[in-house]
Amino acid sequence: MTPDEYCQDKAAKSGSSFYYSFRFLPELQRQAIIALYAFCREVDDTVDEISDAGVARTKLEWWREEIQRTFKGEATHPVGKALHTALQSFDLHEEYFMEIIDGMAMDLDQFSYAEFKQLALYCHRAASVVGLLSVEIFGYQERNTLKYAENLGMALQLTNIIRDVREDAERGRIYLPLDELKQFNVSTDDLLALKSSPELIEFLKFQTTRAKQYYRKAMEVLPEADRYTQRTGLIMADIYEATLDEIINDNFQVMKHRVSLTPIRKLWIAWRTARSEKRRHRKLTKT
Repeated sequence: MTPDEYCQDKAAKSGSSFYYSFRFLPELQRQAIIALYAFCREVDDTVDEISDAGVARTKLEWWREEIQRTFKGEATHPVGKALHTALQSFDLHEEYFMEIIDGMAMDLDQFSYAEFKQLALYCHRAASVVGLLSVEIFGYQERNTLKYAENLGMALQLTNIIRDVREDAERGRIYLPLDELKQFNVSTDDLLALKSSPELIEFLKFQTTRAKQYYRKAMEVLPEADRYTQRTGLIMADIYEATLDEIINDNFQVMKHRVSLTPIRKLWIAWRTARSEKRRHRKLTKT
C-alpha cells in the first residue's frame, strides 16, 4: 500500500463528512487534503482509542517528531510521507501541525472548560488551524479568506460538540463552558449521567445560536474572488449546518441518539453546493 493509498483508506473508513467534500477537487489538491485529513485522524485516534494517557502522550510526542522529520524529507509513517509530497506543492506551515497536536494533547489534560474563552482555544487548535492549512491547499487571493477559515473552523467544531454531547460525556468529557452550564442550571453530574432536561435543551439552543453566528461570520468575510477555490469548505459548511438543523428539528435530543446525515444526503449536498458554486463562479468571470 502506497502512502497515498494508506491516507485514502484512512479517510474512507472514517465515514466523515469531510470525505464527501474532497471528491470535487483536482488530483493534486485532493492528495494533499486527504493526507492532511489522515494526519488529523491519526492524532485524534491516538487520544480517543488509547486508554492509557501516558501512552497516548508518548504517541503524540512521536507525531511531533514525525512532523519534524516530514519537513526535513525524512518521514517514516505513510501519512508523513504523503504530507511530504503535499509540501512540494503547497505552503503548509509546520507550526500549524504542531498546534493540531497541541489541541489533541488538551484532551489528555482537560476534561472540561471553565469558560468559552478556554473552549475557543481548543476549537482553534482542533479545527480552525486545520481550516488555515486547508485554505493554503485550496488557494486564495485575499487575506480575509484566512478569517473565513478561522470562523468556519469554529462553527464546524461547535457543531461537533453539540452533536456529540452524549458520546463525549460517556468518555467523561464536557466540551461545554461550565459557567454557561451553571447559568442555565444544567448539572454536570446529569450530563455525565447522560440525562436530558428542559434546561439542557435551552442551553443547547444557546450554543446552536453561537455556532450559527460563526457560520454567518465565515460567509460574511469570505471574499467573492475566493469562493470558488474554497468550495470544498463551503460543501463542509453546508453538510455540517444541515446536521445542526437536523438537531434543531429533533428538539436537541442528543442525549438519546446521535444525529447524522445519510451518506446519500451528504453526497447530494456536496453535489448541489459544488454545482451552485460553479454557476456562481461562471457568472463572476463573465462580468
